[in-house]
Amino acid sequence: MPGTFRFLHVADVHLDSPMRGLTRYEGLPVAEIRGATRAAFTNMVEAALAESVDFVVIAGDLFDGDWRDMSTGLHFAAAIGRLTQRGIPVFILAGNHDADSRLTSQLPLPKEVRRFGARKAESFTLPELGVVLHGRSFATPEVREDMTPGYPAAVAGLFNIGVLHTSLAGYAAHETYAPCAPATLAAKGYDYWALGHVHEHQVVQAAPHIVFPGNLQGRHIRETGAKGAVLVEVEDGVVRQLRHLPLDVLRWCRVELPCDTLADEDALLDAMRAALHGLAEAEGEGRLVVARLVLTGATPLHGRLQDRRGALRDQVRALAAHASERLFIEKLSLHTTPPRSEASAQPIAEDLAAMLREALADPELAQALQQDLAGFLAVAPEARDEQRESLLAQARAGEWTAALAAASEALEARLMQGAG
Repeated sequence: MPGTFRFLHVADVHLDSPMRGLTRYEGLPVAEIRGATRAAFTNMVEAALAESVDFVVIAGDLFDGDWRDMSTGLHFAAAIGRLTQRGIPVFILAGNHDADSRLTSQLPLPKEVRRFGARKAESFTLPELGVVLHGRSFATPEVREDMTPGYPAAVAGLFNIGVLHTSLAGYAAHETYAPCAPATLAAKGYDYWALGHVHEHQVVQAAPHIVFPGNLQGRHIRETGAKGAVLVEVEDGVVRQLRHLPLDVLRWCRVELPCDTLADEDALLDAMRAALHGLAEAEGEGRLVVARLVLTGATPLHGRLQDRRGALRDQVRALAAHASERLFIEKLSLHTTPPRSEASAQPIAEDLAAMLREALADPELAQALQQDLAGFLAVAPEARDEQRESLLAQARAGEWTAALAAASEALEARLMQGAG
């Protein structure tokens, strides 16, 4: 009969996956950022020990593909050894990033670590707990069919856990792998579905529980907010509590700052300072915080902001350093517009801006610019802190659409400002 136990549901560790989107600048703790996924995995192990869990389930993408060197595997072996030495079993399923065909390095693992096979669904039983786990690993990086028909029927009298790496249905931000519907999962008669692949924590439904823990550590600005694992508490065969445990060591945040009511640059600096101090207090707790600050709204500062984008970015970095030595800026994004009344009073500037937008629609413009500027780009020195969104960096990369759009926006802002 199912008993009372606790387990940790983990997914999408992506061990040693690089953090993306950060341009290096003075003070950025590069080594700490590079080791974030390892540190988060260590936090997971420590949480499992502190919570005295009975077992750990990793529902896919433990690794991020083939290892660059053996250190990835050795770090995993050392961390997981802390669990097995305490007699805590670990059940591992391979997902699209660490499918059987992608892993070139293999480590001998303790008997307490059990891998789900890829040829067919397998079941592992923990008779002392009254638990059975069913799962099937990815055999290749791209599994497009529903895998659930091959999962076995629920075992009567045991607490059945289904382990599956899947996009479910409707998650457009994630590649469609092993798609299925919640109703299909519920029909299997299992008590809990431990899912992986979707990087946002979500309880899809509660009867039965179908759960994504989200990834263990955010890796770029699209993976914002707290990341970690789910602690599941079962009493007499019934899920009594789910707790999401934040285990990330670096947290990505996106902060929007409306500028509609800001009259001058001093007011803007004060508003940015307050926003960054609030962010450091809310998200810090000793971890690194990496933020994208987005300025929005209709403001008379619009033209000035566009004209001073680089200097403003440096000011924001300095304000972040003042707020906390653990707060860093991923990017400053300008999504402001001129005030409506100001824009409507500038018909000449609007006409010139319209002509500029029409020119940008010409597909031959980018090609002509690339040819004309090729000689300059070949000899222009690269700045030490050249950001990807700068015009020069975009031109070097051949991203002419983005470069022209940014140049157009800055010129239009100047036209509007000058006409005022």
